[in-house]
Amino acid sequence: MTKSERTRERILDAAAASFRERGFAATRLSDIADRANLQTPSLYYHFASKEELIEVVLALGVTRTFEHVRARVGEVPANDPLGRLRAAIEAHVEMVLETGNYSAANLRLYGQMPDDIRRRLQRVQRRVGRYWNELLEQARDAGAIRSDLNLSAVRMLILGALNWTAEWYRPGGLTAAEIASHATALVLEGLAP
Repeated sequence: MTKSERTRERILDAAAASFRERGFAATRLSDIADRANLQTPSLYYHFASKEELIEVVLALGVTRTFEHVRARVGEVPANDPLGRLRAAIEAHVEMVLETGNYSAANLRLYGQMPDDIRRRLQRVQRRVGRYWNELLEQARDAGAIRSDLNLSAVRMLILGALNWTAEWYRPGGLTAAEIASHATALVLEGLAP
């Protein structure tokens, strides 16, 4: 990474933490700059406004997790739909916990965003939703999960539970892998035919 890219990443990390702690309205650019060890005017070199900064933070939280999930699922053979679903759940939990500030900011602030930002973020979220629906449909069609459930509702329940781990997880207890294992057991055993 170039120095500029490292600085941008530091700003984003500081913004995610600040937005998570204080919310969108209460977070000032000076708070983010202090946390990133920068002067406030330096932020404007990388981001035009607080609105642009929050949009990037929220989009990164979703896209980084989605890319990680897709990569892990891609390692599992297509003829193993339950294994692909297991990999998706584990990868999602791991990434949510790794990017906790981004994930928690997304949970807390999405509803506070202006309509235009929310519409742009919905495009990304819809891609994620379609991907999870495909994974669930493949597992259902293979007889690996129950066929009597509404898969859209199942998807929303799974992702809601997995995303919420960013709120309650505290390092020092269970590891991310252990939480992922618990989530996988809970979801897949509950969906078993």
